[in-house]
Amino acid sequence: MPVRAAGHAAFDSPRPLVFGHRGGLALAPENTLAAFDAGLDAGADGLELDVHLSRDGEVVAIHDATLDRTTNASGAVASFTARELAGVDAGFAFGASDGYPYRGRGVGVPRLADVLERYPGRPLIVELKGEDEALAHEAVALVRAFDAFGHVCLGSFSDRVIDAARRADARVVTSAASREIRWALYRSWARLAPLRPRFFGYQVPETSGLYTIVTPRFVGIMRRVGLPVHVWVVNRADDMRRLLTWGVGGLISDRPDIARAEVGAFLAQRPGAQANGTRAGL
Repeated sequence: MPVRAAGHAAFDSPRPLVFGHRGGLALAPENTLAAFDAGLDAGADGLELDVHLSRDGEVVAIHDATLDRTTNASGAVASFTARELAGVDAGFAFGASDGYPYRGRGVGVPRLADVLERYPGRPLIVELKGEDEALAHEAVALVRAFDAFGHVCLGSFSDRVIDAARRADARVVTSAASREIRWALYRSWARLAPLRPRFFGYQVPETSGLYTIVTPRFVGIMRRVGLPVHVWVVNRADDMRRLLTWGVGGLISDRPDIARAEVGAFLAQRPGAQANGTRAGL
């Protein structure tokens, strides 16, 4: 099977990629433009973010279905318009040990449209939260409007939602949903690749419940058939080094600064790295 996502910024790369988890959760308030800027400034190649629908049907970047944990407001995200969400203080809860440095600095909940406009061409993993197929349709419409098929990957835990995204536009690039991950794992135990996958790669934790998903065997099988494995959430340098030696295609981390350094060190150790300029090209 050839590389399935040839030319796609999130999947077709000659080296492992670093994605800032929710932008860079340890660096700035998660899923905000401040976090996305901080993650990229720290060396991330791309961003991972979560989205919900606002009351007026806009796709907005926030992990939880409610505002209570991360902002100065409370209630369901779906109860507020996108304009109202942009006006809440999404930096309110960040950085308790540092005196809440982002409070009152105008950091709100951004729209996905804002993200696509601000970071053209950057690899983006957009996690569609919940079970609402309307979210999939609106997200795909934005990818189409910004002609972002070549750098946006849509993901979801919901098989129904990811199927809706695929039906909405055949050009959309998606990662494996829960059912697809399970079947890929089962087949990998027999050293078999997925059959006719409709996805282009994986964003998975190393372990889930009683299962270990990411192993050298799993990664090796998927590499051979052109399905990169991105692992979340990887924050320890020793874990990063181990996963890189297994051949993962990406690290999704709260600390993209550490991940970038580890990828650089890993590439520099490869035979011929200095001669072919790998370090300089990172």
